[in-house]
Amino acid sequence: MSSQKKHFRIHTDGAARGNPGPAGAAAILYDPSGAIVAEVTRYLGVATNNVAEYSALILGLERAGELGAASVEVVTDSELMAKQWNGEYRVKNEVLKPLYQEAKECARRIGRVEVRHVRRGGNAEADAAANRAIDEETGA
Repeated sequence: MSSQKKHFRIHTDGAARGNPGPAGAAAILYDPSGAIVAEVTRYLGVATNNVAEYSALILGLERAGELGAASVEVVTDSELMAKQWNGEYRVKNEVLKPLYQEAKECARRIGRVEVRHVRRGGNAEADAAANRAIDEETGA
């Protein structure tokens, strides 16, 4: 395996139809040239949007770790998740706490992980993938 340090940009998104409702999570990994190197989606069953957002983050970080990432930039349209990750908000919700901890553990295995918030329009591909995860499972 190459000793070259790998960097990925990961666009993540979670979707829930209803809150809670049928939910999906997606992460799309890009290499430094902007090429897609992996897409991971998962149907989550009934969940809240915030659970779906954290699930998407975990999916992306796990896949980046499998691909040997040394650093990642996560792009999300979840302002709550970005602010919690960056220490601006505390994670108070008891359902989100274990997901937050799991994501932090995935990040420790990678090294450097930055999370930044973008408006929903800047995350359209991940949004579409999260919704496809729901559609494929529910037959919508």
